[in-house]
This record gives sequence, C-alpha cells and structure tokens, in this order.
Amino acid sequence: MKKNFQLLLPLAWTFCFSYFFILMINITWQYISFHTDAAFLQIKQTEVDKIPFYIPFFYAHVYSAIFVLLAGFFQLNTTLLKNFPLAHRNIGKFYVFTVLLLSAPSGLFIGLFANGGFYSKISFVSLSVLWFYFTLKGFTAIKNKNITKHKSFMLRSFALTFSAITLRFWKVILVYLFHPAPMDLYQIIAWLGWIPNLLIVEYYLYNQLKK
Repeated sequence: MKKNFQLLLPLAWTFCFSYFFILMINITWQYISFHTDAAFLQIKQTEVDKIPFYIPFFYAHVYSAIFVLLAGFFQLNTTLLKNFPLAHRNIGKFYVFTVLLLSAPSGLFIGLFANGGFYSKISFVSLSVLWFYFTLKGFTAIKNKNITKHKSFMLRSFALTFSAITLRFWKVILVYLFHPAPMDLYQIIAWLGWIPNLLIVEYYLYNQLKK
C-alpha cells in the first residue's frame, strides 16, 4: 500500500503541476502583445501612467516567472538528477540566475505597488526578498559542496516560485466560496499564496531531519 502511494505521488504531482502550468501559460499569453492595458494591467493604469519603468518590470516578472516555474519543476525530478546531472546543473543555473536577476527584483518592484494596500505590499515585498535570499543561499550552498543545505534552500525557493500558481488557486476558491470585496481578497491571497507553501516545505524538512 505504501509502495503504491509512493509510486502514485509523483504522477499526481506531475498531473497537477501540468494542469496549473497550462493555466499559467494561458494567463501569460494575454500579455504577449505587450500592450499597457492588457488583462490585469487594465486596473493598474495609475501605475502604468505615473510610475517610471513599471511596465518593463511587470513584463520582466510575468515572462521570467513562467520559465522559472518550469525549470524548478524539472529540478525536483530525482531521475533527472541521477541520470543527467549536467542537465540538472544547467537548468539549475538558469533557475538561479533568472530568479536573482529578473524574477525576484521585478517582483519586489511591482510588489511596492500591489493592490490591497499596505498589508498586501508588505507580503509581496517579503515574498520577493525571501525568494531572492533562499535562491542565493541554495546556490552558494552547492558551490560550497553542501548538498543537504542546497536541497533545503532550493525547496524553500521553489515553494515561493510555486506561489504564482497557489495564489491564483486560492483566489478562485475564496471568490467561489465567500465572494469577498476585491481589496479584501488581495490582502488575503497576498499572504495565503505563499505562507502555506513555505510551511509545508518546512514541515517536510523537519521530518527529514528526524529520520
């Protein structure tokens, strides 16, 4: 029974990730025109008009995040690590440098102007800072040959990367069940999108230490 569960878990994870990743592609595709009023940007016209560089940072975040998600997913594949270590290293380098140079800095910038007021801004800024920190620590750990520390911090990093999906998942659930006011919704999902992810990873790491 336990063996069957262990076999099914990776399949279930792959299926779920693929489904939500396709949804993310559909969301990202709305911005392919690079119009300043596409999709979500329709309610961000104040920032678009008055904040210098908001659009470049926004698009840098939107388009880099989709590739980081995919790269992070493959990095969790133990088969890739065992059989194709060079591919694992190269994908990992792409993941790290894209997060550090594009995704996290751009997320920090647009987070300063997040909907939902002060509490939402604090959440998205914290998310971006931790994302940068965990990714950098994971990278420096493997440079120092500390594989255990590397795995721990990269799992934390991907937990925050995955918030791009979980944030939207929680948004759909909350709107369907409770119909909150838009600003209340932003404040809730700003935190709900990444805190549970990180707690799950920390619980997993804690259990690994006990073994």
